[in-house]
Amino acid sequence: MMVSTMEPENVLVFGSMPKTQMIQSSHLVCSNFSRLTNASVFYSSSPLTLMLPLLLLQLSLGSAAILVTFYLLRPFGLPLMLAQVLGGVLLGPSLLCRIPGLLNMIFPIRSFLLMDVVSTMGFMFYFFLVGVQTDIWLLKKITKKSFAIGFFSVAVPMILTLGMSLLWMQFNVNPNEKKKVDSLPEIAKAESLVSFQIVSYYLSELRVINSEIGRVALCSSMVSTLCSTCVVTSNILWNQSKDDLSRFFQSICYGIIFASLVCCILGPLLLWEMKHTLGGQPLKQGNLVVLFIAVLMSGFWGHSFGLNIYFGPLLFGLIIPSGPPLGSALVEKLDVITNWVLMPLFFVKFGLAVDIFALSLKTYFKVQFFALLGAFGKFLGASLCALSCQMPQRDAIVLGFFMTFQGVIELDLFRLMKRKQIIGDEAFSAMCLTALIGSGVVALVVPCFYDPSKRYEGYYGRTLAHSRHNSELRVLVCIHEEQNVPSAINVLATLKPTKQSPIAVYMLHMVELMGSATPLLMRQKRPKKLSTRTRGSAPIIDAFKIFEENHDGLVSVSPFISVSPPQTMHEGVFQIALEKGTSLVMIPFYKKFHVGGAVYLSKRSLKIANQNVLDQAPCSVAILVDRGTLKTLHAIWAGWSSSEVAVIFLGGADDQEALALAAKMTGCQNINLTLIRIIYDGDFPDKYMEGIRNDNESLGQFQTNISGNTCAKYWEEVAKDGAGTASVLRTLENQYDIIVVGRRHYDMFPLLSGLTESNENKELGVIGDMLASSDFLGNTTILVVQQHTGNSHSE
Repeated sequence: MMVSTMEPENVLVFGSMPKTQMIQSSHLVCSNFSRLTNASVFYSSSPLTLMLPLLLLQLSLGSAAILVTFYLLRPFGLPLMLAQVLGGVLLGPSLLCRIPGLLNMIFPIRSFLLMDVVSTMGFMFYFFLVGVQTDIWLLKKITKKSFAIGFFSVAVPMILTLGMSLLWMQFNVNPNEKKKVDSLPEIAKAESLVSFQIVSYYLSELRVINSEIGRVALCSSMVSTLCSTCVVTSNILWNQSKDDLSRFFQSICYGIIFASLVCCILGPLLLWEMKHTLGGQPLKQGNLVVLFIAVLMSGFWGHSFGLNIYFGPLLFGLIIPSGPPLGSALVEKLDVITNWVLMPLFFVKFGLAVDIFALSLKTYFKVQFFALLGAFGKFLGASLCALSCQMPQRDAIVLGFFMTFQGVIELDLFRLMKRKQIIGDEAFSAMCLTALIGSGVVALVVPCFYDPSKRYEGYYGRTLAHSRHNSELRVLVCIHEEQNVPSAINVLATLKPTKQSPIAVYMLHMVELMGSATPLLMRQKRPKKLSTRTRGSAPIIDAFKIFEENHDGLVSVSPFISVSPPQTMHEGVFQIALEKGTSLVMIPFYKKFHVGGAVYLSKRSLKIANQNVLDQAPCSVAILVDRGTLKTLHAIWAGWSSSEVAVIFLGGADDQEALALAAKMTGCQNINLTLIRIIYDGDFPDKYMEGIRNDNESLGQFQTNISGNTCAKYWEEVAKDGAGTASVLRTLENQYDIIVVGRRHYDMFPLLSGLTESNENKELGVIGDMLASSDFLGNTTILVVQQHTGNSHSE
């Protein structure tokens, strides 16, 4: 027989189970505990009578319920956090555990000792990840506008809900409901709080975290979180001190001492760890183990000081620099095991305490009223303050919605309030239900009000074909890793900078965001002073700076760094393209090919970013396909032997853009340019005639420009169908260093008949895909061009 300390909600739900004896304290339960293992169905013994098999079943059910719920909600665009909460609720007495006997069989009260330990461990590491993903340097970016929005997002709902709760208490005369009414001020405070982590999570899930309004929401929610933390911490400490002022300040002093110890002991350990991670080197397994032990010890020390066990891991996570290299490595190692193995048990345990059938309508509507009042106060405070700061009306409304999100942090606060008996069981269920419904509704409504891609609609004229002949050529070059640099500079070197037509290169190093909740877009002027998050950009910036120095002022390079998730990487690209007025965005293909055409590296996460750029870019786009070994950077600008460039022309706007890009190469002495036009051997349908006229005008202008130029030539090939086109392409074997093609062509084009079925890489188009995956081009670089038309580029 063992005696274990149980949480009040567990006792409430399971206190009436058989073989369970309630003793004097409502926090103590006497229950039979059997062995951990050594039972088998083959020996007429049920594994569910033992602790460990039962825990494994509970973990499996929790993860499976969340996974199924996630896939059911994904078509509606709802995030994982809602699926986690809903999965836990549906697994409890609100649905599955209403089946007679199932609750006693799968979740007996004797299993809650291990469930408490495992779920607490999971939530402790969850708080550690919250700290790691929070960039405290975001405080430096807080402006007067974001501070005002953040402050009033908490102040306005606090005034409204507290005022209404006090008014409600004043007019309540029923003594039987005095306890419920007395909890209204606490409910009002809880419904008025804003969590930075939850807001940033939903911004990331809705793919607006890297937009302008997303950055304002992040800074504002950081201010709101600081205000909310002051309210929650002071409230909890005051309740723990039982209205004793000396104990209240004593608890604050303990917290300050503990924070100092964490910073003085774990801080130096972290600095030592960082010395082994600078320069992009991967973390060793031993280093990670040391950090994980530090997380456990921070929880132990915090609990020893009388603080919440989650405070230590959260504080330790905050002092770890977010993003690569250290923060990314920690998140990569902990994310799956925490969110899909340990945390599901927390949500199951949480869901077992929520019984919507035991909830009275009177209590639900009372709590719902205060929840709506709090959400309205957050919306009103953020929106009106944003409007007063000259923010557009639609953006101000969407910002107000962002500040109303609730998630795991708020649910744990509700659970803490219930454990401290500040609120009752019905109020707890009602608050959880309203948080779930409210966040789900807002997540569905926001995309209807705000689509960041719409601001690029109607943006015309940013193409190479329409740019003036003697004007500065502005190119945005996107780089994912160092291996993309040689091929990108090879292409830039083929362009002809002159005093009348210089080249402005805006280099954007796109780093995938891992281990941080805050995206980053910055112009980097001093590579030697890069932060730990962007130190890997130094070699890339140096290479482009050397390229700039070797062109005697005809080429200017402006380096930028973007750290963001793949789903929103395109936002940084578009922002620079709009601000700098670029005519072309050059992006690397997410696959790399061997010389023989086989794929040897594929980063599927970057495919999302590339597709978003193709679909919504405010200017023309060129996809750079890396095939095998490239020339060294020195050979690019140091007067190497002549480079062979070919342009394949079938017809269409994209081929005309490829032709305009080729025209920029015709004046370079080291470039031998060949334009190959493939002509259809037959009669064109009438629907193609207007396009053919435009093709002929572009070709005529190009031939006029290259007349007398011995480094440029033009020839024509005739084909009847796709097989003939493929035969022409095979004649290019090992003849060219760079081949430029258009991405799209005329619909149902006879020259492509039979080729579209084998098009695996839709981003490259039919011809680009054939050339990229061919086995006869050696290490030829492929450049696939798409002209900006002002419309969606989706196929």
